Amino acid sequence: MKTTADAPKAEKIPKSLTMHNDLRVDDYFWLNQRDDEAVLKYLKAENEYYHQETSHIKAFENELFEEMKARIKEDDSSVPYKYNGYWYIVRYEKGKNYPIYTRRKDTLEAEEELLFDCNQMAEGHSYFKLVGLSVSPDNAMIAFGMDTTGRRQYQLRIKNLKSGELLSDQMDHTTGSSAWANDNKTIYYTKKDEHTLRAHQVYRHEIGKPSNLDDLIYTEEDDTFGVAAYKSKSKKFIIIASYSTLTNEYRILNADRPDEAFHLFQERIRGLEYSIAHYKDHFYILTNYQNATNFKLMKTHEQTTEVANWLDVIPHRDEVLIEDIEIFKDYLVLNERSNGLNQIRIKRWDGSKDYYLPFNSETYTANLSTNVDFDTEILRYSYNSLTTPSSVIDFNMRLQTKDIKKEQEILDPSFDKSNYRSERLWATAEDGTRIPMSVVRHKDTKLDGNAPLLQYAYGSYGSTIDPYFSSIRLSLLNRGFIYVITHVRGSEYLGRQWYESGKLLQKKNTFSDFIDCSKHLIAINYTSPSHLYAMGGSAGGLLMGVILNEAPHLYNGVVAAVPFVDVVTTMLDNSIPLTTGEYDEWGNPNEQSYYNYMKSYSPYDNVKKQNYPHLLVTAGLHDSQVQYWEPAKWVAKLRTYKQDTNKLYLLTNMDAGHGGASGRFDAIKEDASEFAFLLDLEGIST
Repeated sequence: MKTTADAPKAEKIPKSLTMHNDLRVDDYFWLNQRDDEAVLKYLKAENEYYHQETSHIKAFENELFEEMKARIKEDDSSVPYKYNGYWYIVRYEKGKNYPIYTRRKDTLEAEEELLFDCNQMAEGHSYFKLVGLSVSPDNAMIAFGMDTTGRRQYQLRIKNLKSGELLSDQMDHTTGSSAWANDNKTIYYTKKDEHTLRAHQVYRHEIGKPSNLDDLIYTEEDDTFGVAAYKSKSKKFIIIASYSTLTNEYRILNADRPDEAFHLFQERIRGLEYSIAHYKDHFYILTNYQNATNFKLMKTHEQTTEVANWLDVIPHRDEVLIEDIEIFKDYLVLNERSNGLNQIRIKRWDGSKDYYLPFNSETYTANLSTNVDFDTEILRYSYNSLTTPSSVIDFNMRLQTKDIKKEQEILDPSFDKSNYRSERLWATAEDGTRIPMSVVRHKDTKLDGNAPLLQYAYGSYGSTIDPYFSSIRLSLLNRGFIYVITHVRGSEYLGRQWYESGKLLQKKNTFSDFIDCSKHLIAINYTSPSHLYAMGGSAGGLLMGVILNEAPHLYNGVVAAVPFVDVVTTMLDNSIPLTTGEYDEWGNPNEQSYYNYMKSYSPYDNVKKQNYPHLLVTAGLHDSQVQYWEPAKWVAKLRTYKQDTNKLYLLTNMDAGHGGASGRFDAIKEDASEFAFLLDLEGIST
């Protein structure tokens, strides 16, 4: 095995950074110059080093890719959904990377109308993403957003669906989404700051007019907030949402009167979170008002929207988190979570029925799906588990019958879901808290301490990684790997308090939970330090960075994807995309208590002279969420400090951003390279 002596060495150019009378010296600060030739040369050298060092597994990596790809139905299509008289379908053609969007009028037997062929639109671009499809009320126009860099800066365009003509209207630096007024000629859209990428302004555009004459409707002045514009499902209101981690504020406008001014729904009160949905002459409000930690459902008349007029509909419950609602003409549907498990509750507006869909598995995922039709008794939801491929199900809320519209096809004749076992385990954290884990393995994998185990987690922003099925993951399970999703604090797996106890000055609970779960998995003989692996991306990459510093002896290898590892420097730089909006998650380091706490765990600031596990780090040159220089600087520093000869690779996608490659097959290639890295460490090459 080659040692790190053969690896690229980034030049050290010390830069002093002082805050609160504390001096930090950053030897690799210079790597944040994206267009500097020396920076690009270094990133390319790291890529060349990675490819050279992994050349012996390239054939295996390709084998894995073909294996993963072969399980996927290439000529696949979505379950059609009906909206405003048209059936909308997304399909893929064999051998093609990108989706094709179509629709059919009235019936599925009608002639297919092509909306977009993303394969043609992506030609000449190394990255392509289509988002925010929004059809005008008369079905004649469609607005859409395009990104060709991976930086999530979308160009908003409009297409005439009758003629197929792409209109000259063009709005740059947008979020990609838009909302149509009911006059079929006015749209509202959100612009991003060109440097920070914060969504901060809402504009009104009239078809055919130059975009530089668009009316600025609203500017969000508070740089800790973002803004969005959308249309209510009832089609009556255009809504402007201002949002931060802990606080919401909305403005509403009758969609029939686009020239009028927006009305403030309820002014922001720090700590008051709420979302709104319209039904008849009332708004239904999902909120934490009056210390409803797990949220409750309230309502108010559309003419009296201030909080003083809100009335309880579904009261707060300590043991049940309300995550989402869906409103239909005759039914209210709630997506709830109890003891970590998804629940779907259906309630008639007239009070004659109130029941839950039955789910019997120990660990599963069930979520509301595409439900754009208001006047229907059909609820569409999705279901899958660690061992059960995903299904899209139409449930008749009146008859209480279900129709499985589609089951994910696994094009592998050897696949049999009965060959896999899933369960939920609980570890005890250092403070006595019980931490759940969702586990899956092949039935033939022995629990004797010798099995390779991949432990995954995210654990930030209240984002919950539910136990989901993955056909890609089968390539690990079939080779003896156990796969574990660790539901650490910082998610909302066990309710809102689970999130609150894993953020700000309690963020370290996220990291210690993961480590304690690792220790538990070793203690119960599911694996051992020589066979334990960890993986996380973005904020989950921060988690990887911390466990590497704090407990490197527990792991044989780690994959850190686009990791957020230079916490202090990033959170002190309000010119970097997303920084100011993150203060309620991580804290504001301009305040000394948060600065000191961040510095105590920030992976980049806490690299030590010690042995580290084998490590693969990925980055995206155009990443808008985690700037490429964070993983680049981290790897450069690790090369200097690490005392071992274990593998350390930095692989930067020079054409993509935070989400990696845009094509479905290109994305699988990234999975194959990560899996090949792990399997090679286990000595598995077939």
